Amino acid sequence: MTHESVIAIWRRLLHPATSWVLFANGTCVILTEPADDLAEQATELLREYGPVRPGTPAGDFITVDLDDAPGWAVTGHHPDILTYVAEDELEARDDLTVGLFGRGKRGQDGHELAIAHIEDRRAC
Repeated sequence: MTHESVIAIWRRLLHPATSWVLFANGTCVILTEPADDLAEQATELLREYGPVRPGTPAGDFITVDLDDAPGWAVTGHHPDILTYVAEDELEARDDLTVGLFGRGKRGQDGHELAIAHIEDRRAC
């Protein structure tokens, strides 16, 4: 998937007035109380809540089947951090496989912290 296609999916899934930041591997940080610098705010949240630490809440996940897009969202221990997993990324599509894959993508984003897109909806 391209960043453009993942951006289009998050736009479809999230409320139009929501500000959010997409990271390179598909992790979206929703900013319910946007600060002046969205990039810095999202990066700090993902730095803290993105890395996977098995055996702790940072290793937990929930797999969510999406009604409005092909694929899944994988949540973690912060309710405003979700990772998109496209159907074509995996052959096995059970919740455990999808969840572990999405958690891995979140972990990678939590270490790399590479922003792919910022959706600033504060003025809307």
